[in-house]
Amino acid sequence: MSALPANETRFLAGADALAREIPDGACIGLPPDYSPVAMAVVRALVRRGAKDLKLLGVPVLGLCADILIGAGCVREVETSAVTLGEAGLAQRFTAAAESGAVKIIDATCPMIHTGLQATEKGVPFLPLRGVLGSDLVKNHPDWKTIDNPYTTGDPILLAKAIVPDVALFHARWADEAGNVWVGRRGELATIAHASQACYVSFEELKRGDMLEDELLAPGCISSVYVTAVAPAPRGAWPLGVPGAYGIDDAHLQLYARLAKTAAGFQQYLDEFVLQPVSA
Repeated sequence: MSALPANETRFLAGADALAREIPDGACIGLPPDYSPVAMAVVRALVRRGAKDLKLLGVPVLGLCADILIGAGCVREVETSAVTLGEAGLAQRFTAAAESGAVKIIDATCPMIHTGLQATEKGVPFLPLRGVLGSDLVKNHPDWKTIDNPYTTGDPILLAKAIVPDVALFHARWADEAGNVWVGRRGELATIAHASQACYVSFEELKRGDMLEDELLAPGCISSVYVTAVAPAPRGAWPLGVPGAYGIDDAHLQLYARLAKTAAGFQQYLDEFVLQPVSA
């Protein structure tokens, strides 16, 4: 079911060029804050006035979703949670949820991962057990419960294959062959494999082909699954990239404080989003 890009990975000029590739109305698979997030591209999406986006948290969402929601770019969110972690509530998400400005589809981590894995494997669904008994099952017509065909009286839940329009994330390295290195962040590979298109910003360009390196190859996503890449030094800021830089906790606290009000959030946009900033 997963559609592979027809062409080789394209190299674009930067975060704004990647943002222009993502159409309005797209379903975007996004990683959590602890996995490299393409924050520079998120800011570029706000600057270009993206709208009607659906955000899929794999499996949860954080700062990137809160900014996009607050900026009016989002119509729908499907995720297990939206949180700023130690910085507290995702204030713009909370305000949108309370006002009904954004449609929210409650999911669970196992169902999101399993749905994406079904697409990876080219099957329409995959079975799992852990979500059975949850009240969420009653509110999801796309989740089906069947009897185990091999054992009577043994219910199994089916996760429908999920196919995002776009995978968007940040990577430590891309190479000249168009591969990207994400280390042990397996959820990034899952999003890339399951999505119709995959856009990746990266910190540094490595010469050659990382898939030929025995140490780097296990942490690589092949260029087969990567539509386009673009350089974005410190492109995950104020979030972090393992081995390169950590999370800017002071900036997250500043964001959380400003985002409590619409006026404060607009102040944040004016200063840190609507014009390119040096992290």
